[in-house]
Amino acid sequence: MRVETSDYIGQVVEVCVDRPLGSRHPEFGFQYPVNYGFVPGTRSADGEELDAYVLGPAEPLSAFEGRCIAVVHRLDDDDDKLVVVPEGRQFTDAEIRRATRFQERYFTSDIRRS
Repeated sequence: MRVETSDYIGQVVEVCVDRPLGSRHPEFGFQYPVNYGFVPGTRSADGEELDAYVLGPAEPLSAFEGRCIAVVHRLDDDDDKLVVVPEGRQFTDAEIRRATRFQERYFTSDIRRS
């Protein structure tokens, strides 16, 4: 089922982490400085499962449950990313930009909070 990414803001979600912190991208070889994965059973505009950056945990994970505090909305690609954090944690837009720059530097995006 395709979803509106903004509907997730403020919601608790389960993320399947298929690219743990420290792992390398299988095609491009860059290293993931954060845990990265997807929300099972969803579909985003690109037809794939909805992706998520997990900010906060400092160890590699295989799964994570946390609160979506924002969406990185790509203006030049149909592949928005949820920003999911531990309950009670907050990150500024600047902190989100720094944490996701490893991948988002190739795209034009804005950060949506609601």
